[in-house]
Formats: sequence, structure tokens, C-alpha cells
Amino acid sequence: MSDPFVLAVPSKGRLQENAAAFFARAGLEIAQGRGARDYRGSLVGVKNVEIAFLSAADIVAQLASGQVHLGVTGEDLVRESIADADDKVALLTPLGFGFANVVVAAPRAWIDVKTMADLEDVAASYRARRGQRMRVATKYVNLTRRFFAKMHVSDYRIVESSGATEGAPAAGQAELIVDITTTGATLAANALKILDDGIILRSQANLVASLSADWSGPARENARAILSRIAAEELARTTREVSTVLPCAPASLATEAQSLFSARLRFCAQDGRMSLNCPAEKVAALADWLIGRGADHVGVTALDYVFSAENPLYEKLIAKLTPAT
Repeated sequence: MSDPFVLAVPSKGRLQENAAAFFARAGLEIAQGRGARDYRGSLVGVKNVEIAFLSAADIVAQLASGQVHLGVTGEDLVRESIADADDKVALLTPLGFGFANVVVAAPRAWIDVKTMADLEDVAASYRARRGQRMRVATKYVNLTRRFFAKMHVSDYRIVESSGATEGAPAAGQAELIVDITTTGATLAANALKILDDGIILRSQANLVASLSADWSGPARENARAILSRIAAEELARTTREVSTVLPCAPASLATEAQSLFSARLRFCAQDGRMSLNCPAEKVAALADWLIGRGADHVGVTALDYVFSAENPLYEKLIAKLTPAT
């Protein structure tokens, strides 16, 4: 038997619950073995796949080293912890939870500082007056350095934060911060404001693939099977089945529906019964159009899964694994 295919998910809290719900929607049930303290599990009904329950930071480390094939973790941790992340991992799809932004925040009292360009001016003035660089408190050292370089801010030094970063300016430990926030409420409570162009990264949980893991035949087949179900659920969530009866439908109807509404004709019977798959946001317009073409009634049905010969998530993974020629 080959080594197991390893899928890493968060080991506790809301991230674990959300990850389990995400896979469950795709028909992939995570079983945690003997209970909440068991750090290995399985996917029910999927052979030779091992679930590893790890912290979000450990998931990133094991993706980088190739010890796990797929993992659920935040993009902020991937971008911060892995140098040249796009060469070492593939972010296959965002998962719709774990939203947070990595931001640059300055004291609200700095009324003349609204942008990163303003910050560069303040930093230069600060150094001229005090003979030292302005301090930036953060846990996101690498993201901060890359972003500040991109925005041409150089007169600063990083103070690595091990506690509540947002309290650093009030405590006299730094002049401004780079931190993660969901609503901005904690920043506001500490008299801080986000710079207008100071959003470094809009992060959320992602399904991430390691490019250095063992991707031999069995591993690829496991990935194909898992990603096929996920892609089918994702497509179904944004697609509706539209059914109607349209006697004497012109031969051009399918082409017109595709062009106008991105709808695909699934079948059309001789008596005029037909079914189309349509993006959810275009369903009402398609229904009106069909009624205008002679339909009496149009039914719309939500779908659980839409499986397709095309598997965009798997194709994205394979493209990253295949060296450019």
C-alpha cells in the first residue's frame, strides 16, 4: 500500500468547524478517530486519505516542507511564512470563511497621515528630529517589509510583537502597527486608524496544495477525487437548473441562451420540454426571456452538485506541478 494522502485541517475552534462544514458540503465527511484529542482522522468513504489536525501555522510549515498534500489555512500565514510562496504552494480556492485583512494602522491623532506616501514623509521627519527610525510593531515581518518596499517607505524599523499588537503605540513601544483585523473595532478602541491605501492583504481561509509533496500516481488520483467533489459543490452553489416547455423552439435558442445568459442547454425533448443550467444571478433574466419566447411557466431548482468533465481545481494543481516548457 502506498503512503497515505495527507489533508491537514485546523485542530480546534471555529476554523476547524468551518473546515469540516466546507468538506461536508462537498460530501466529504471528516472523522476524527477516537475523539477530539486524536490528531489523526480520515475521510469517510475515501480510501488511503489521512486527516492531520494541526494548528494553522503548523499546516503552513508542513505544506512548505511537503509533509502534507493539501491543507486548509489562511492566506496571510502562507504569504508571511513561505518565501516565494507561489513557487512552493498552490492556493487552489478560497473557502469563504476566516476573513481578515492585514493592515497598516497609525494613531488617529495623526490627522495629516492618511496614506502610505504621508507616512514616508512623517518617517523622514521623525528620523530628522530624533535621529532614529520610526517603529512598526507587527507579527507580520515579511509582509510588512515587502509592502513598505513596494510603497517606497524606508525610514522605519520593525519591532516584533509577541502580544496584543494594537496596544503597542499606547504603551510607547511603537509609533504604528501592522496587524490583522476583521472589523477594525479593536483598532478603533485603541485610537488607531487604517491608512487609506494601507490594506496589505485581504485574507481568508484557502485550500492550499504543497508543490513539494509526493505527487505520484495514487496521490494525484486522491487529489482528483477530492477536488472533483469540491468543484462540483462550488459550481452547484452558483448554478440553477431552469426548466420549461417551449414548443417550436428555434434551433438557435441554445446559442442565444449561452450568449445572453451563459446558460447551457442540458436537454430538449421533441415536445418542447427543456432544461438549462444557468448562473444563479442570471436566472430571473433568463426566465423573463424564455417567457417572452412563448413559455407559460419556468421552474428553477437549486442543485446539490454539478459534476463536469472539466475539473478546474485539479487542472490548476496539475498546471502548477508541471514545469513550463
